[in-house]
Amino acid sequence: MFLKRYLKWISTFLVLIGILLTNLNIYPINIYFHGLGVVGWTISGFLLKDKAILTNFGLQIPLFVIGISKIVF
Repeated sequence: MFLKRYLKWISTFLVLIGILLTNLNIYPINIYFHGLGVVGWTISGFLLKDKAILTNFGLQIPLFVIGISKIVF
């Protein structure tokens, strides 16, 4: 119940923090905040069976994996 009720709001907050950090050029932490928000929205889309949310946020995950792998390697 908690997951369905608050996951979208927590994920929205994380995405907005990531966007703010990007605008302030605070790198690489922006990728982590935004990425966590995207994962949360993807889980929410899966739980709600919302294909539009899954498409939008699910396709962002590989982009964040590329960004994080660039930092790590």
